[in-house]
Amino acid sequence: MQRASKRANNALRKVHFERNFNIHAEGSVLVYYGDTMVLCTVSVEKGVPFFLRNTKQGWLTAEYSMLPRATSQRNAREAARGKQGGRTHEIQRLIGRSLRACVDLYKLPDLTLTLDCDVIQADGGTRTAAITGGCLALYDALAVIGKVTALKHRIAVVSVGIVNDQVLVDLDYAEDSNAMTDMNLVMDDAGKFVEVQGTAEQKNFAREQLIEMVDAGAGAIEQLLKLQAQALKDQAAV
Repeated sequence: MQRASKRANNALRKVHFERNFNIHAEGSVLVYYGDTMVLCTVSVEKGVPFFLRNTKQGWLTAEYSMLPRATSQRNAREAARGKQGGRTHEIQRLIGRSLRACVDLYKLPDLTLTLDCDVIQADGGTRTAAITGGCLALYDALAVIGKVTALKHRIAVVSVGIVNDQVLVDLDYAEDSNAMTDMNLVMDDAGKFVEVQGTAEQKNFAREQLIEMVDAGAGAIEQLLKLQAQALKDQAAV
């Protein structure tokens, strides 16, 4: 099939990281996955949740939100509705789990790191962009507080799907909406999986297709990790 973007099936959209975007946050990155834009900020505060008191470890959590005109039609802010939706809860829990896999929390005693992911513009892959960009924001925040050694791994995330019986990576909104299978892969820079989420949306998929999706996603994540490394190198050279 010919993708609307004219990309190859295994090709990413244009990915870009703009670090130190927010002058107040300890770490901040504006990340672009094609037309998807997510602002990731990391805040560091003293103290930990009640369940971690006296454990000599820190905590990392995440919040996710989508601005009203991130999509083609205005969506009311969840705060105005008085509660978060199930999708928001699911996404921010995924972000938190993924980023906690990056750090040694025992090297961050009595500190809570909060990653806020605000979707400025959505065209599919908002959670994947949030985690990949959030990892760089986390790195910068740890550098500011002198705790870079707490970072065990960098991670990156990509969506993979089956559209018209073909495996595509980094789906945009139109592709995601028509996917027969939708999967998100979270992997670290050692080539290990952090999380795999996959669902047959319209049609069940075979073991061979699963392997093809995982392999295609792993190749894309390798590219994303190289882009992260380049962003760190570019900043260091400034």
